[in-house]
Amino acid sequence: MINDDQLVPVVAYARISADLERDGHGVEDQHNVNDETAAALGLRIVHYYTDNDLSAAKANVVRPDFEGMLKALKAGQLPDGQEVRGAIVVADDRLVRRVGDYEQFVDALTHDDGRIYADAKGIKDLYNEDVESMGLFGVVIAKAEVRKIKRRTRRSHRRRAEQGIPVGGTRPFGWKADKRTLEPEEAELLAKAARDVIAGKSLHSILAAWGDEGVRTVHGNVWRSRSLKLSLWNPRLCGWRRHNGDLVRDAGGVPVVGQWEPIITPKEWMAIDALFSARLGPNIKADGTITDYRTPSHLLTGILRCGKPKADGQICNAPLRASTRADLSGGYLYQCPSRSMGGCGGSARNGTKVDEYITEAVLAKLEERAAVKSETDSVWGGEDELNRLMAKQRKMLQAWQEDQISDELFFPENHKMESRIKELRKERTQHALRVQRASVVTEDVREQWESGRLDMAQKRALIREALHAVIVRPVGGGGRRPFNPDLLDPKWTEG
Repeated sequence: MINDDQLVPVVAYARISADLERDGHGVEDQHNVNDETAAALGLRIVHYYTDNDLSAAKANVVRPDFEGMLKALKAGQLPDGQEVRGAIVVADDRLVRRVGDYEQFVDALTHDDGRIYADAKGIKDLYNEDVESMGLFGVVIAKAEVRKIKRRTRRSHRRRAEQGIPVGGTRPFGWKADKRTLEPEEAELLAKAARDVIAGKSLHSILAAWGDEGVRTVHGNVWRSRSLKLSLWNPRLCGWRRHNGDLVRDAGGVPVVGQWEPIITPKEWMAIDALFSARLGPNIKADGTITDYRTPSHLLTGILRCGKPKADGQICNAPLRASTRADLSGGYLYQCPSRSMGGCGGSARNGTKVDEYITEAVLAKLEERAAVKSETDSVWGGEDELNRLMAKQRKMLQAWQEDQISDELFFPENHKMESRIKELRKERTQHALRVQRASVVTEDVREQWESGRLDMAQKRALIREALHAVIVRPVGGGGRRPFNPDLLDPKWTEG
C-alpha cells in the first residue's frame, strides 16, 4: 500500500469561460476528472486552482489562479511551503488559449527537472521539444477556432439586427425583461425626458428631477448625465437599432424597425440625434482656438506608454495614467494601470520630473522645426460645403417631419449627407488644430509656453504635434531609483 506521502505532489487547474448557471458546476466537474487522473497516475493533488467564468482567449482578462499556479510551479512550492512537482488539467484548452500563456506555463513547469504535466489522456513530457511544439500548435489551432467563433457571432449579431431582434444582456430602461414590452412608468419618464430635451431643457435639470423622485437605473444606480444622454440618443427609443455605430437599414436605406414597442416617434428621435450630433467633438472658438471638453488634467496622460517587456517579447504599451501621491515631490505619479485595467502595473515615474524633461525636449524640437516650417494656410476650403450641407439637411429634416417628403426619399439622402458632414467636420477640426499649432510655433514657442497664455489643451496639442508617444522603459532592480531621463524614449512625428 502506497502512502500519500510517497505520491508525487501536484496542483490541479480548472477553468470555464462562461458559468451561465452561476453555480460553478463546470469547474467542479473538471476537478472531479482531475481527481480521477491523479488517482490513475499515482499523483497527489495538494492544491486546486480555479478560474471560473474567465476567458483564456482575451488579452485583457486576468486569471488570478492561473497566475498563482505559475508562481507555485516556478517556486516548486505553495505559499505555505508544501512541495509542488507538477500540474494536472482536463485538457490544454482549459489551461491556455494564447501562445504567450502556454510559453509561460511551460517555462514555469520546466523550471526544475523531473516535473510532471498530465491531462485526462495521461502524462505529457514538456521537456521534449516535439511535445512542446505540438502544444504550441494546439494553442494556435484553438486561437484560430476562437476567431472563427467571433466571426460567426458577429455575423449572427448582424443578422439579428437586420431582423430587428432584440439583443441579449440586461433589459434596457423603459422595457420589461422580454426587451419588447414597455415598462409603463419608465417608458413615460424617457418619453417626457426626450420631449423636454427637444424643447430645450438641459439634461442636468432632468436628472435633478429624477433624483428627487428616486428614479434609478436598471442596476439600481443613480442616473448620470452620460447614461441619460446615451439612453435618449439610442435609436431603440423610436424602434430602430444601431450596429457598429450606424443605423441598421434595409436595401432602400430606410431604418429597420425592431421587434419591440417604441417609446417616441422616429421624428422625435431624429430631432434628438440632430441636437446631440451638433455638440460632438472639440469646440472651435471664434478666434480659431480649440477647446476639448475631455482634456486630461495632466500634461502627458495617454501620451506616455509602458515599455515593460511582456513574456512574448512585446512591450506592454498601455497608456500611463496619473494618480495623486502626497509623498512625491510634485504630488503625482504616472503609472501603468493594473492587469485588470488593461496594463501590467509595472511602470511608474515621478510626474513632475517627466513633465519637465519632455516639455524641454518638445520645445527644443518645435524650435528646430520653426526655422524651416512654412506658414499654414489659415483658410479652410470646406466651410461653404459644410454650411450648405448642414442647411440642406435641416431643411430636409423639417420637410420630412412635416410629412412633405416620404421616408423612401428622406432616409437615403439624409444618410449620404450625414456621412459627408462627418468627414467635413473632421477635416475642419484637423485644419483648425494645424493652424492653431502653427500660429504658436511660428512665434516664440518657448515664450508662449512659459508665459501662462497656453492652457492645458493647447499645450497637449503642441506635444501631439511633435510626438506620437513616449515609451517609458523599466528601471529594473525593484524599489525606487533616481530619475533617469535616458529611460524615456520619445517617438517623434515627422517635422
